[in-house]
Amino acid sequence: MAKKQLTGKIISNKMQKTVVVKVERLKEHPKYKRRYKLHKNYKAHVENEEYQIGDRVIIEECSPISKDKKWKVIKKA
Repeated sequence: MAKKQLTGKIISNKMQKTVVVKVERLKEHPKYKRRYKLHKNYKAHVENEEYQIGDRVIIEECSPISKDKKWKVIKKA
């Protein structure tokens, strides 16, 4: 089965080898048909400290690295 990939924006890089990525998506209300934004924060693993706050990155699902980290950064989007 293919691994999931998401695109998001880095909102924190204060931890060692970890960045927090905010992923936004649009959802449509079933009755009123209005679209609205939802967001979720993911902790992603990164080997070297090359990413800064505000960078758009692609993250990919991986096996659990720690309690919260189940994603890794692939590249800049």
